[in-house]
Amino acid sequence: MRILLTNDDGIMADGIYAMARELEKDYEVIIVAPETQKSAQSHAITLHRPLIIKEVRLDSLKSRSYSVSGTPADCVRAGIEAIIKDKIDLVVSGINLGYNAGMDIIYSGTVSAAIEANIYNKPSIAVSSEWMNGTANYRIAAKYAKKVLEETKDHILKTNLLLNINTPYDLNDVNKELKICPIGGAILDYYFMEEQENGERSLTLKGRRETELEEGTDRYYLSNGYATLTPLRYDLTNLKTINLVKDWFQK
Repeated sequence: MRILLTNDDGIMADGIYAMARELEKDYEVIIVAPETQKSAQSHAITLHRPLIIKEVRLDSLKSRSYSVSGTPADCVRAGIEAIIKDKIDLVVSGINLGYNAGMDIIYSGTVSAAIEANIYNKPSIAVSSEWMNGTANYRIAAKYAKKVLEETKDHILKTNLLLNINTPYDLNDVNKELKICPIGGAILDYYFMEEQENGERSLTLKGRRETELEEGTDRYYLSNGYATLTPLRYDLTNLKTINLVKDWFQK
């Protein structure tokens, strides 16, 4: 199996090293990742300037590696369209420093890279680990991702599904139950406004408001120490209401 590995924290991030080390034990891995930090880029792509691609050497890894002067979605596009000449079987995105659960998947470059794979009709896995004091438990996240791949590859390789995995910091048993569940609701950020000497005002995001977690969702299970998996798709159509909206236009 040939895997394109990407992320949004940049090609030198600890998370991509951890994921590569786990995957390349058994699979061919080609790393195509942003040259710098590109978190919260969502599904942005580069339009008005060329992408600069450099082959790089990542210490202790045997995988071929390329940096791209663009977004995570750019990396998947460039990897499939131009960099990797052979057929890609799967795209893995991560390991992200911090959860991509609930509404955060909308902003996530990690998840959007995996969605870009689906647009190319490739299955994908996005992997994220809880942020704790500036670091994450990448080891357990990599092991959970590898386990999910091993248990689902006979099925996922026949689809263009995206599996979104999140793992808590304090989780250390890869055999603990994996919760397959829907995403949780919105958790809003705090904005802090400061007056500047020139009369301008600045807004800074600092922290999140406390929110009651909906039982049975990814945020709920993560808060209770479980790893979670949510199947996602890029089609945002609200199929439950499409006929209702059609009725609004009937005379």
